[in-house]
Amino acid sequence: PPHTSSDRVKIDYFTDIPGVWAWISQRRSDELKAQVGDRVEIRSQFIDVFGDTATKIGTQWSERGGYEGFAVHVASVAEPYDLAPVSPRIWSETRPTSSGIAHLFVKAAELAYDAETANGLALRLRHAFFVDAVDISDVDVLEGLAGNLDLEVDVIRRSVRDGNAMAALLGDYRRATSLGVKGSPVFLMNENRQMLYGNVGYRVLQANVEELLRRPATEASWC
Repeated sequence: PPHTSSDRVKIDYFTDIPGVWAWISQRRSDELKAQVGDRVEIRSQFIDVFGDTATKIGTQWSERGGYEGFAVHVASVAEPYDLAPVSPRIWSETRPTSSGIAHLFVKAAELAYDAETANGLALRLRHAFFVDAVDISDVDVLEGLAGNLDLEVDVIRRSVRDGNAMAALLGDYRRATSLGVKGSPVFLMNENRQMLYGNVGYRVLQANVEELLRRPATEASWC
């Protein structure tokens, strides 16, 4: 029988769309969902890492080659991962000014449709950036990509215009700050007691989830 919401392992999954480790981690989260099915509930949320790209690169990479140096870094990080291809044009040529507008658009899709649809749009935006070197800080580009998924752009716009998507996005950002989430990606589980951050291998992620699935709900704490 299908698992109910109360007996699923709940994972808060924080990412920033242009973050390369979140792109690499995409296959791992997909595999986890494929393996454990409805026994796990992954709740995708956003964190502000690339909210102001010019300041981030200008501050952190000013002495390491700026955008060009960052582009080389991202390509070298992704090179060992066949399932996370990266275009050589990202950051060297295609330089999104902010990830915030992409996040806002995905939150609007979640309000207009549902979480599954929003996750599909987020994946499409990641693919468009990393593989096709598309500027995902351009609203026209975002609307075109949503249209390619047969989403009604006018419906998504409505959630942007009325402020509800912005409220939802700022809620994600506030929650990330309050929980001490500092990077992308982060898997947060076990009522916020377990945080897996960054380049977490699939077997480590799977082991943490399987342990929580085996643990009886009435098991006493060891602390």
